[in-house]
Amino acid sequence: MPNPNSGTDAVTLQDGRQVLIYNHSEGLVKRKDAPDLKPRRILNLAISSDGKTWKPVLTLEHETGPHPKDPERRRHFGEYSYPAIIQTSDGMLNMVYTYNREGVKHAVVDPSKL
Repeated sequence: MPNPNSGTDAVTLQDGRQVLIYNHSEGLVKRKDAPDLKPRRILNLAISSDGKTWKPVLTLEHETGPHPKDPERRRHFGEYSYPAIIQTSDGMLNMVYTYNREGVKHAVVDPSKL
């Protein structure tokens, strides 16, 4: 899975499959102040039944434009990082992650839809 050397998390579901939350991105951001910065603009879920082969199944976030609060592009693009994932007793997947370095976002997904 492509990943810009950023945090990931995974959980084994009640049905035995595994789900990974990660930044599905490659390449470098072209910025003079951080020439080796790798983007964290895409946050995906991938699923595996054997722990060896993974299939991307859902894009949670995908920022392609300038920062929403700075259309003049002085600030970085969207960034989604430090994800965590659990399956709660109701069977749902609950994820939290840093949202644009401004807060934490919570998302809920039904794993039967993956």
